[in-house]
Amino acid sequence: MALNWAYLPGWPEALAAIFFFLLYLGYLFRTRRLAAPLGQGSWRLGWKLALRLLYFGLLAGALLGPAYGLTRHPVRTAGKDVWLLVDLSRSMDAPDVAPSRLQKVKAELGTLIRRFPADRLGLIVFSGEAYVQCPLTYDQDALQLFVSTLQTALVPPTGTDLVPPLELVLTRLGPPGTETAQPQTPLRATVLVLATDGEDFGDNLEPTVRVLARSGARVFTVGVGTPEGSRIPGPAGRAYLRDAKGRDVVTRLVPAPLRRLAEQTGGQYFELSDARNEFPLLLNAINRVEGQAQQVRTVSVADNRYRYPLALALLLIMFDVLLTVKIIRP
Repeated sequence: MALNWAYLPGWPEALAAIFFFLLYLGYLFRTRRLAAPLGQGSWRLGWKLALRLLYFGLLAGALLGPAYGLTRHPVRTAGKDVWLLVDLSRSMDAPDVAPSRLQKVKAELGTLIRRFPADRLGLIVFSGEAYVQCPLTYDQDALQLFVSTLQTALVPPTGTDLVPPLELVLTRLGPPGTETAQPQTPLRATVLVLATDGEDFGDNLEPTVRVLARSGARVFTVGVGTPEGSRIPGPAGRAYLRDAKGRDVVTRLVPAPLRRLAEQTGGQYFELSDARNEFPLLLNAINRVEGQAQQVRTVSVADNRYRYPLALALLLIMFDVLLTVKIIRP
C-alpha cells in the first residue's frame, strides 16, 4: 500500500525551508568568522547541522500528514431527507411564468440540489398518479440528470391530484422494507418540497395531510404561476387546449390549498413567478430544519501517521538542546 500525503507542499512550506536554510547558513558563517582569529575550527557543528536538518525534515513531514493504510471510522450524522414533488400536469406548460412553469421549476430545483450536498434527496413526479422518478440519494449528478429530463409527457394527461404524491412519500417513511401509510417516526428528518400550481382536481386531501402531520414530515409548498393565469399550449406546440365546449382552457395559480397544506404540517408556502421569486427563502427555510434523528455511517479514511515523525523530531530536539558543543574556547 502506497504512502500518501494529506497536504501537498506549496509555496509557504518552500519559503519556510529556504528561510531555515539561509538562517542556519548565516549562523555557520558567523561562528566560523568568530572562531578563525582564535585558530579554532567550526567542524564540531557538522553533526549538529545534520541533526537539525533531520528533525526539521521530520517536522515538515508531520505537518504534511503522511498517510499509510485505511482505517474505518463511524461517522454520526443528522442529515435530512428531502423529497422533491413536481407537478407534471399539462397546466405546468403554461407560459405565464417564462419560459414555462415547469422550466422555471427545473432551473430552481437545480440550485436547491447543489445547496444540500450532505442530505439525501429524492424526486417524485405526479399528475393524477405519482411515480418515484429518483429514490433518495446522495448522488447530486444523477438527480440533476433526472430533473433536467422532466416534461409533462412523462405522465398521463390527467388533472392534478395532490393525494398520490403525499401518500407515496408516506410509504417511504417507515423502516426499510415496509410499505405502509401508517404514521411512523421517520429515521431522519423529512422535508417535502411540493411544486405545483395548486389546481387540485383530486379527492379530499385532509385525511392524508393529518397522517403526514403526525409523521413529523414538513411540507414546503411552492405555488408556480400567476393569479391571472394563462392558456395551456397543446401537444407539440399546436393550438391551445380546449374544454368540452370548445373554449380555451385557462390555468391559474390557486394558493389557498397550498397554504393550508404547509400550515398543517409545520412548513411554509412560497410563490414562484417572473414578478415574485421566493425560492431563495425556501432554501433558507429548508436549511433551518435540523436533523431530528442521527444516523451512523462507517467510512474508510486514510490513517494519518503524523505522530511518528513528530515524536521522533521532538526527541531529536531534546537531544539537540541537552548536548552543547563548544566551538570557541578561552
